[in-house]
Amino acid sequence: MKELFREVELQMKNAVDHLHQDLKQLRTGRASLAILENVMVDYYGTPTPVNQVCNLAVADATLITAQPWDATLITAIERAILTANLGLNPSNDGKVIRIPIPQLTEERRKELVRKAHDMAEGTRNSIRQARREGNDRLKKLEKDKEISQDDEHRGHDETQKLHDHYIALVNTTLATKEKDILEL
Repeated sequence: MKELFREVELQMKNAVDHLHQDLKQLRTGRASLAILENVMVDYYGTPTPVNQVCNLAVADATLITAQPWDATLITAIERAILTANLGLNPSNDGKVIRIPIPQLTEERRKELVRKAHDMAEGTRNSIRQARREGNDRLKKLEKDKEISQDDEHRGHDETQKLHDHYIALVNTTLATKEKDILEL
């Protein structure tokens, strides 16, 4: 049974970790390198993450700079940022690409909050699914007479505790991100 709880908890933890990764990519109006995490640059025919072809830095709260290691990649990096659909408009001076982070409008903030809520709900569903699978396995073990009814009930209580813990974690993560997005 301990193995079952470990598997259920691992599924729930992975769902929460995935939420953290997804939320990193939501813009909050402040410059963050996580915004560019999924941007892929055409590096001589091979899609390569932008952070592997240039030096990224946060110059100030509203500006990210990208200094390519190969100056011939400047246009490819700019194009990749534009086509990533992040709402960013990079510009270059021949050596450095400047990526200003525009202030978020109230409408855009609300849209980002809705997107964060959708991501959180997807994570909650994954956590519920892990609980459901764990409970189904407990029922099967009891049906096959491998555990007693009391052990099955204790197992359901344990999976419920794991569920409640990870749902609370999702809710606090969402509240923190929502606060970041809505701050002026």
